Amino acid sequence: MEQHIVDAANAIRSERYPEASAVFAAGSILRGEGTSRSDLDLVVVYSKLTCAYRESFMRERLPVEVFVHDPETLEFFFFEVDRPSGIPSLPNMVMEGIEIPAPNELSRSLKQVAASLIAAGPPGLDEEAEQRARYAVTDLVDDLRDRRSHDELVATGALLYERLADYHLRRLRLWSARGKAIPRALRRADPVLCARYCRSFDSLFRSGGVREVIELTEDLLAPAGGFLFDGFRSDAPASWRKIAPDQAI
Repeated sequence: MEQHIVDAANAIRSERYPEASAVFAAGSILRGEGTSRSDLDLVVVYSKLTCAYRESFMRERLPVEVFVHDPETLEFFFFEVDRPSGIPSLPNMVMEGIEIPAPNELSRSLKQVAASLIAAGPPGLDEEAEQRARYAVTDLVDDLRDRRSHDELVATGALLYERLADYHLRRLRLWSARGKAIPRALRRADPVLCARYCRSFDSLFRSGGVREVIELTEDLLAPAGGFLFDGFRSDAPASWRKIAPDQAI
């Protein structure tokens, strides 16, 4: 643990959020995985707010990102935003966060809620969501099969890197991730697969080699039926229409 970061979090709480009921300091910088540009994440909880919000600022040379809630808005984000998305960003910050300046009854209670949610796992993909995700991955892989410029391969591969990992983890009812957190999520699920995943995309990004990524995708989609194009259908909601003024009731 970086003590000077904890000291900075305590100072920020005293200066900017003195009336907060609980504060959690989190992020890679406190896990010992940060870089010189890593930011400090703070979850600040008041007894009651008009609405939740987030804000970012610099403290000296330290980037700080703050998520401000009360217990009701925090639980709404836990269960109605993060859990359906399959990416438990806020629950993780609370569960892993260091209580600033010290634990109290509210912080302990919120940690228990966050830990219970994480332990329960995300909701599974329903049939429609699973097929949409599999179709999107198939579409991206099809874009890799034909000869393209290296720039186009990298752009397509960047999209596929995140969507394929998200599809695979969600299909297994495991928590997913975005961006730089994807390797950590894959490694927790299966270290061998993670190594193959990273190696395959490294080949694509470095030299434009697509074979390993296509074979990897084929293997990950196989348990659900493989690539999906022929016969796919996705209906838009019936309410998605613009009514002409002269037809409105």
